[in-house]
Amino acid sequence: MFWIVLLMAQAAVPSQTERGEVLFFDAQQGCGNCHALKGKGTAIGPDLTGIGRLGPQAIAMAARSTVTQYVQVVKLKSGGGGFPAMTGKKDDKTVVLFDLSKTPPEKKEVAPSDIGSMSGNDVWKHPPAANKISSEQLADIVAYIKYAAMGSKKAVDPADVR
Repeated sequence: MFWIVLLMAQAAVPSQTERGEVLFFDAQQGCGNCHALKGKGTAIGPDLTGIGRLGPQAIAMAARSTVTQYVQVVKLKSGGGGFPAMTGKKDDKTVVLFDLSKTPPEKKEVAPSDIGSMSGNDVWKHPPAANKISSEQLADIVAYIKYAAMGSKKAVDPADVR
């Protein structure tokens, strides 16, 4: 009887990859607001499927990175101050901008002539760095990325992502 209770208790505890999936797709702070992974999520930022081949330390370093070369501060001629944005599709009539000051990022379609300026980013930081997620949470996210990308269910130790 004891073993049945123990097995049932273990089954009720979410696995590291399950916890990581919940964190990855969290509506307020999750990676899936900007990144896709195996066809799920939003493809504003890079698809993270390829990064799943890397070791936990490399994935953690990428997640905590504050290098934001793809982000620019956009000021519209209509005013309202600038906002950090990633540029999407553009043509002669429309520029798609993803406003990263909103969670999830807000898609804006503007005419190129409505853009006052676009300059380097000095405002926006990658959310895992800005939100200071814990090593335990990052280990769960890394475990989920590795599982979704490569099918690996190997646990990731929080010490490996510090």
